[in-house]
Amino acid sequence: MADQQTERSFRKQHSVPTTRRKSVNGKKRLRLHRQIGLGFKTPAEAIDGTYIDKKCPWTGDVRIRGRILNGVVRKTKMQRTIVIRRDYLHFVRKYSRFEKRHRNMSVHCSPAFRDVEHGDIVTIGECRPLSKTVRFNVLKVSKGHGAKKSFRNLFSTLSRCGSPAIKPPYR
Repeated sequence: MADQQTERSFRKQHSVPTTRRKSVNGKKRLRLHRQIGLGFKTPAEAIDGTYIDKKCPWTGDVRIRGRILNGVVRKTKMQRTIVIRRDYLHFVRKYSRFEKRHRNMSVHCSPAFRDVEHGDIVTIGECRPLSKTVRFNVLKVSKGHGAKKSFRNLFSTLSRCGSPAIKPPYR
């Protein structure tokens, strides 16, 4: 039985006391949550949930500072960590053109976001290093279309729409 357990047996939020106090309504449990600012709302799961995550920006001891970025979810196989893909264009001066590049980043995903899937678009914020490769936290999840790569061929998109004005170049 002990070899199957993956987390510590008694987990609690850092600044919430564990001693019992008589509450007015009898049911309300103490739970610490905060607003991280920057225009991001606190998820309802962070306010009402029962999860304990010390790396969560709403219920843990992590502060969001620095860069705010977007990316597409690639993998969700780790516990509370996802891999996102960030696409960008790199300018090559010699040819005066752009080339497509991408970076995969490991990002901490709080249990407040339950249904993060492959292909979703996430907004992430920079925080202190949480592990060897994780330096960002998920702040918002938008449901996206499940595409493997975000770069799309403009001409194939327009041809599906039925636009006769633009035709693909012939090679």
